Amino acid sequence: MSKGPKTHHVVPNPAGGWDVKRGGASRASSHHETKQDAVDRGREISRNQQSELRIHNRDGRIASSDSHGGDPFPPKG
Repeated sequence: MSKGPKTHHVVPNPAGGWDVKRGGASRASSHHETKQDAVDRGREISRNQQSELRIHNRDGRIASSDSHGGDPFPPKG
């Protein structure tokens, strides 16, 4: 069992564009030209793996978070 919630991060790529990375991973899960594309893909991965999604600004700071795990009232269907 892992400690703490699983996380995925949308982070700026130093070479340009945006990456989706799992927390603690050195390699990106996916790379995108635009931040919006990376956020969309990150949300999809995060939902599938029931993890937290942390969306970073260009300066590396976390701008927002989405939680897709441990929801006490999951949607039906």
